[in-house]
Amino acid sequence: MASGATAAAALAGGPLAGRLGWDAPAGAGAGAGPLGGALLERLLGLGRRLGEQLKFDPEAPLSVAQSERIFHYYLPVYMWVRQQMAEHAKAYAAAGGQPPAPPLVLGISAPQGCGKTTLVSSLEGLFAHEGVRAVSASLDDFYLTFAEQRQLAEEKAPGNPLLELRGNAGSHDLTLWRDTLQALQRCAGPGIRARVPRYDKSQHGGRGDRAPEAEWVDVEGPVDVVLLEGWMLGFEPVGAERAGEVHPGLPAVDARLGAYCKLWEEFVGSWVVVKVGDPTWVGEWRLQAEHQMRAAGKPGLSDEEVADFVGRYMPAYSAYLPGLYAGGGVGGAPPGRVLELELDRQRSPRRPGGA
Repeated sequence: MASGATAAAALAGGPLAGRLGWDAPAGAGAGAGPLGGALLERLLGLGRRLGEQLKFDPEAPLSVAQSERIFHYYLPVYMWVRQQMAEHAKAYAAAGGQPPAPPLVLGISAPQGCGKTTLVSSLEGLFAHEGVRAVSASLDDFYLTFAEQRQLAEEKAPGNPLLELRGNAGSHDLTLWRDTLQALQRCAGPGIRARVPRYDKSQHGGRGDRAPEAEWVDVEGPVDVVLLEGWMLGFEPVGAERAGEVHPGLPAVDARLGAYCKLWEEFVGSWVVVKVGDPTWVGEWRLQAEHQMRAAGKPGLSDEEVADFVGRYMPAYSAYLPGLYAGGGVGGAPPGRVLELELDRQRSPRRPGGA
């Protein structure tokens, strides 16, 4: 693991340092405060913990990519979320709420294949290390069942390739999603229970299906933060005319997207938006994931099926990413409750001023 001086330099030089005040001169007191003292010791400990979680060799120096993953990405995101949790609890108390405060729901919006799962698991590990209870849920967990998806494709939106398979707005059970988030927010105190559904993407030759309820995740409070991740979280409708210019099947998706917006405006208090320079990288990353799934002995999509599957998402990226990346807030949350980070093609954080 990096020395204190090396870690401090890496943290101060990262793309998120300014949001946390880590690039401020000593005594400036901005954000999390200048690096040094107890804060640096805490960050070093958390960095070591991340290295263990990511299975980096503890005897070897960190590579550039490993150092960036820890000190430019996961660690700053974690510390920013801790700030958001404190602000959430403070605002709840100021509004007259009785303790305990309901958990903050953090929306993590990131394109498919860019590493959302690893980010979430890394955050969960850091929360557990510091005695904070985090529960994760994916937008994928709320996909329609296989039978319901077939009904959507064959009866409700026949001939629309964007709604033939799971993925776009319209292919989720919004009632299940709302009920789950409401149940998780009630888990502020001890003994209160909730269940989080799971979705098995390997079923039906890679077409997927909701997992049996016996495989759902049982949650018992107290819960401090809910990590909600998804590829299309924060997307906002662009209207039928603009949607139709992108793809003839997109107006039907756009019309369904408004109901999603109401959900994240109601539940999501803060956002992490992971940006990519080129959404076509999603196809490359998804292909890698399917190869890994098949190598592990699980059924998955062929290369041709991956190309077809990912192609059904591209119209949504084209229509909705510009609005998500515009910097004017997300899902009703102001810019101060949104953290943006851009990844390069290798899924490493893009350095300030870098390519």
